[in-house]
Amino acid sequence: MSLSDIQLRTLDDAPTTLGELAAGKAVLVVNVASRCGLTPQYGALVQLQEQYGPRGFTVIGMPCNQFAGQEPGAAEEIQEFCSTTYGVDFPLLEKADVNGPDRHPLYAELTRTPDEQGEAGDVQWNFEKFLVDRDGKAVARFRPRTTPDDPAVTSAIEKLL
Repeated sequence: MSLSDIQLRTLDDAPTTLGELAAGKAVLVVNVASRCGLTPQYGALVQLQEQYGPRGFTVIGMPCNQFAGQEPGAAEEIQEFCSTTYGVDFPLLEKADVNGPDRHPLYAELTRTPDEQGEAGDVQWNFEKFLVDRDGKAVARFRPRTTPDDPAVTSAIEKLL
């Protein structure tokens, strides 16, 4: 199954797929949290969306509460925080697990992607990033401390556009 075909739900509970949200676009999928030391990465994610969106790119965030309970809010609270604090205008998905037995099917596939050191497997923390090409194939993985504006991330995006 292509990543594009996996069933998703938006933060406002509408059914969708990655293919519907990002048809023909390169995508950076990120597990996000509102109360994390890395939460300021939202600002750089918004900048990526603004810079590359017109060229066929989108960020998609999936809130996750698996790491120290740093995304405890309901969907409305998450949406309000993201839009008012960081001006998030990229798609946000429903809150879901990215590791463990209840891992969302999207992350079951994404976590097969190795990072720069060749390591695949569980997401380490909030704000782990997966770059997906226009054909729905995961092509790169960036661990949480790699910021969205890191040259490794931006050059990988550029190669897909």
